Amino acid sequence: MKPRVSVLVPAHNEAALIRKCLAAVFASDPLPAGMTAEVLVLANGCTDSTAALARAVEAPAGWTLEVLELPDGGKLGALNAGDAAACGDILIYLDADVAVSPALIPQLAAALADGAPRYAGGRPAVAPARSAVTRAYARLWVRLPFFNCVAPGFGVFAMTRAGRARWGNWPDIISDDTFARLSFAPEERTQVPAGYSWPMVEGFRNLVRVRRRQNAGVAEVAAWFPELLANGGREPQGALSPLRLMLTDPAGFLIYALVALAVKTPLFASRTRWTRGR
Repeated sequence: MKPRVSVLVPAHNEAALIRKCLAAVFASDPLPAGMTAEVLVLANGCTDSTAALARAVEAPAGWTLEVLELPDGGKLGALNAGDAAACGDILIYLDADVAVSPALIPQLAAALADGAPRYAGGRPAVAPARSAVTRAYARLWVRLPFFNCVAPGFGVFAMTRAGRARWGNWPDIISDDTFARLSFAPEERTQVPAGYSWPMVEGFRNLVRVRRRQNAGVAEVAAWFPELLANGGREPQGALSPLRLMLTDPAGFLIYALVALAVKTPLFASRTRWTRGR
């Protein structure tokens, strides 16, 4: 029997983006022969029309669409509910602000079709930004080692059921994508050629707030699950030194450095663990 694919989309007040996200998923190339797929929109604590807009989207042949309305907000609770409801042997976790390329989901499904405990991702691309500050920051950020490692996982990542069985409920942490990626050894992670578009937050304030959350999320995983750090892997070959980055893109380096410095101050501090910049 061919494995089934489940695409899980946690969504909290994503009325402006959910239709675009689902349209990209349903425009996917054909899945490997015999495979079928479902999409579960995990509408958690929504006070807008996210759930209604998602239900109005028509799933194409070979796909089904279900919307789970969860009264409480929180991505980790949504992921736990989604995992329990999903029928798939292959689980693909997709943020609602991400647009997948047509080839991504079929390639992830093919890469994980044997059912072994493994993790997979695609090639990220930062969506065009409106603000000059974000454009400069992004130019530098996409040249950093993390962005260029195998399947960095932000925005979309996938695993087999056997891989997901390595832990019970998702822990109540900030960085679910870091936790998931580091739950697999480097040799268990693969990156398919297809890509996806991921939006970076706009403006200096939002860059500082989100970068602070990202740093806290990584530190939290390191503190709570130190055994996972061994799965970090090596820095990609050809990684550029800070000096080379500064010389080749001084404006991008300056903005990146200012954001990194501001993170170490109380500037733009948020009262919540979860910070959204848009």
